[in-house]
Amino acid sequence: MSSYGFNSSDLTPELVAIRDEIRGYAQGYGLDFFDTIFEMVDHEQINAFAAFGGFPVRYPHWRFGMDYDQLSKGYEYGLQKIYEMVINTNPSYAYLMKANDFVDQKTVMAHVYGHVDFFKNNYWFSKTNRKMLDTMANHAVKIRDYMDRYGQEVVEDFIDRCLTLEPLIDPFLPFVERKRSNEPDHRESVTQPPEVAEEVGKLKITRQYMDAYINPAEFVEEQKQRQKDQNQKARKNPPEPQKDVLLFLLENSPLEDWQREVLSIVRDEAYYFAPQGQTKIMNEGWASYWHSKIMTQKALKASEIIDFADHHAGTLVMQPGRINPYKIGIELYRDIEDRWDRGKFGKEYDECDDMMVKHRWNKELGLGRKKIFEVRKVCNDVTFIDEYLTEEFVERFKLYTYQFNRRTNQYEIADRDFKKVKEKLLFQLTNRGQPLIYVTDGNHHNKGELLLWHKHQGLDLDVKYARETMRALAEIWKRPVNVETEVDGQKKLLSYQNGEFTERFL
Repeated sequence: MSSYGFNSSDLTPELVAIRDEIRGYAQGYGLDFFDTIFEMVDHEQINAFAAFGGFPVRYPHWRFGMDYDQLSKGYEYGLQKIYEMVINTNPSYAYLMKANDFVDQKTVMAHVYGHVDFFKNNYWFSKTNRKMLDTMANHAVKIRDYMDRYGQEVVEDFIDRCLTLEPLIDPFLPFVERKRSNEPDHRESVTQPPEVAEEVGKLKITRQYMDAYINPAEFVEEQKQRQKDQNQKARKNPPEPQKDVLLFLLENSPLEDWQREVLSIVRDEAYYFAPQGQTKIMNEGWASYWHSKIMTQKALKASEIIDFADHHAGTLVMQPGRINPYKIGIELYRDIEDRWDRGKFGKEYDECDDMMVKHRWNKELGLGRKKIFEVRKVCNDVTFIDEYLTEEFVERFKLYTYQFNRRTNQYEIADRDFKKVKEKLLFQLTNRGQPLIYVTDGNHHNKGELLLWHKHQGLDLDVKYARETMRALAEIWKRPVNVETEVDGQKKLLSYQNGEFTERFL
């Protein structure tokens, strides 16, 4: 029985021995991970945990029940099977399927240790809550209490609105140093008397007769206008476009105390899960790299090779037009390791025009292993692809852009151009594939309306999702909501007011 409230079996003596063996191999390769506790679960339990994002103690909501139903049907019909699951906590908890055979359990354990090493050492996970199990349990207690007090349907309806807005956070915000409460607020200058503000911009002088030369009228007027613009910006709420829409709502919307607490819970959990979306390719690639290395070089018995190869190949298979993070991640780590072992980087290599020379290039530097550990530490998926995806890699694995041909009923290559392929892949990864939305004005037209801005990057907003998001925003903001976007190079304003959605070009 686990301390977190679900039934599980202790590891058998055989599995304890396998765990200790795999852990020793992982440490021998230099992996550095939190203590990892393996729990044995059946398919119903692991489907339930997956529906809750890996946390059996999470707050109740119908969405999690719907996800569980889909996972259960997928398992029942043989369409999908979850072999393992691991959560980013200290200690880390990993769930093993009871139905797995020994070679699968070995592979899963090696894979898990790769994940936990990534959780512990990757920069983008450094701000996450390592005690999230306890935090999730506290969240669940609070929400159940609110359901008892205000009614389950009322609370669930409000959670629906919050979950609709869940993507509207700023994943980079935890890495930005915020002003301490005891630091002076530089916006105080806007409250200074007019006679003081009028002197802003003048350079100090020791001789009054020099004033006309040191502070000419044009210069003083320019500085006054600059100060005026700064003061207006400081009075605006927010002063600058704010990407964390949930934080703006928490600080400014007319919510009841329990609603503010629920929104805060949804926001906290969104930030906890954000790094997983930012590092999906890297994280799965890293875990796959190490389970492959440990199994093929250390842990496999001769009788297990075929089963391992079959399951490993199934994990890495990639269909045309789709990105398999396991496949792209593991192969890119291997490519980096090979390039840095052979010295295939730097100015001399990049400027070499002879393809045969580049193919045979080998400085025997042996820096590959060190390099991939460095990459694991500092990168996220965007920087991983931007920095290390090469034209040779794209050609080798046929990472072209594809389009579906309805006439032939199959995917066909649409573009082989490396720059376009890389650009499209980076576009899919930027902001976890979500549109970039910023709050620009909490008092639009001086009517208390909310104005947001969609930073257009070549892809139009999906009107269906925009309507649902704006409806949820309006229900929380209690006033009309507007979004500035762009269609075919022309500015467009989407508005939601009194249950009606409208669009007009500006």
